[in-house]
Amino acid sequence: MRIGYTVDGVEKVAFGGSPDLSLETREDDNRRTVRLTAKRDLTLLSYEEDAPQHLAGSRFARENLIFLNGYQSWTDSRERHFLRFEKNLLHLPKGLIDAYSFDRYGDYHFYDYDVRRVHGYDIFYRKGAKNGLILNRNYKKAYLIVEVDRRTGEVILRSDVKGAVVKAGETYTLADYMSYESVEEGMEAFRTIFPRRDIEKLFGYTSWYNYYQDISEKILLRDLEGLDGRFNLFQIDDGYESFVGDWLDVDEKKFPNGISFIPEKAHARGFKAGIWLAPFVAEAKSRLFREHPEYFKRDAKGDFVKCGSNWSGFYALDLEKKEVKEYIKTCLRHYADMGFDLFKLDFLYAANLPEYEGKTRSEAAEYAYDFLREVLPDKLILGCGATLFNAIGKFDYMRIGPDVSLSFDDAFYMKFFHRERPSTKITVQNTIYRSFMDGRFFGNDPDVFLLRDDNISLSKKTRLALLTINALFGSVLMTSDNVGEYDEEKKKALERAFLLFREAKSPTFERKGRKIKVRYMLRGEEHSFLYDTGKGVIV
Repeated sequence: MRIGYTVDGVEKVAFGGSPDLSLETREDDNRRTVRLTAKRDLTLLSYEEDAPQHLAGSRFARENLIFLNGYQSWTDSRERHFLRFEKNLLHLPKGLIDAYSFDRYGDYHFYDYDVRRVHGYDIFYRKGAKNGLILNRNYKKAYLIVEVDRRTGEVILRSDVKGAVVKAGETYTLADYMSYESVEEGMEAFRTIFPRRDIEKLFGYTSWYNYYQDISEKILLRDLEGLDGRFNLFQIDDGYESFVGDWLDVDEKKFPNGISFIPEKAHARGFKAGIWLAPFVAEAKSRLFREHPEYFKRDAKGDFVKCGSNWSGFYALDLEKKEVKEYIKTCLRHYADMGFDLFKLDFLYAANLPEYEGKTRSEAAEYAYDFLREVLPDKLILGCGATLFNAIGKFDYMRIGPDVSLSFDDAFYMKFFHRERPSTKITVQNTIYRSFMDGRFFGNDPDVFLLRDDNISLSKKTRLALLTINALFGSVLMTSDNVGEYDEEKKKALERAFLLFREAKSPTFERKGRKIKVRYMLRGEEHSFLYDTGKGVIV
């Protein structure tokens, strides 16, 4: 064990008890808990310990695979071999990173990337000569970072307790996790801890992946008309607002009559109406940023906390300010009262991108996501760009992969950038490997399928594979196509996918090299296929 902390402004390290604190460790069946009792007021910086022995070593075994759950919705998350390199930003010039804020989207601002290590969050498993699973039970307080040495196979557990304040006499949980000596046993326990929830499946339309911000009243009315009775959701995405953050300022050129027609028309067709917002951020060109700079979080240097380079660059709102929360509430309730049923809330990692005094990163996310649920108690929430464990019990649906790209792995130069970049190649694998969360944490949203032939570079086979895998492994099946333009071949493909979405049971997967074997039951019969992750096709 190693505990980092500060007392009276002095950094200290303890390898067990010390004059400043005492430790209590409890082992109960498969659960291990480590608690700290402070003898003086202290602020925690870090905690780490060795993983159980059944997970350590033996990296060279050919069959060894590890699953590393990425930091947030978009972070690549899949089974991998120990020797496989973990993508990072270490090769990029600092000037380029600063110019495009590539380090803002994931955990680069607080996790120390090293080419000798790979890492994941809150759930980890290992298959092969060493077999087992670890599950964080302390996720409301601190993320559990599981770190694997690529050279030795050794596993270290790091509890992200930075920022937690423990007063003298108080007790704080440093770590609380379940550990199992087989993946099968661990997954069975996982299903007991997180029992299946009754989640309505959504079959819907979203405007983003065809028109992006170039939407209008005419386009949406046309695409709404093309949907048939199987659909149950029509969602408007980014592009209706004047600038990100100015949610009440609808673009009058695109929508001269406002956007109240969306819930009206959707409801008339028997569909739910959905709307997109990014409630915790605003872009540099927004009126909100210009008129209310005091609403925005600043770092230790006094600079605004930038969250990325989308739009004109965008910044994190200060979620501890009463007036900021009131502004967010006003915007969300405006559209709730207009009749929207589902809120796709995006870029939620901005909730804990800044540091909040006295809170760990997990506690900051818990606070922010709880606030969203309090504001929208009667509406469906689809989270996106969020830390997944913090969404448990708060959001109805959750994106579990990066954005689908219109070419298989996006532009070639994007491969050199952050792990959260758009990529159909990555998001399909996230859909499969994070499928254990579906129906237990929330309903998984694998992002869209696309069958159209225009404005897209995905091959026909890749489009069909994307549709099939999304239908099997998610609770949300969405498209941005004008379905009314589908020919007979596309209609048949959609009919088949809708059947899988509604009736397929017990989908499972097994990695075989760069291919994944998928099995499922349909109307009493077992079906299977191989998905080639390198080519993006079913073979």
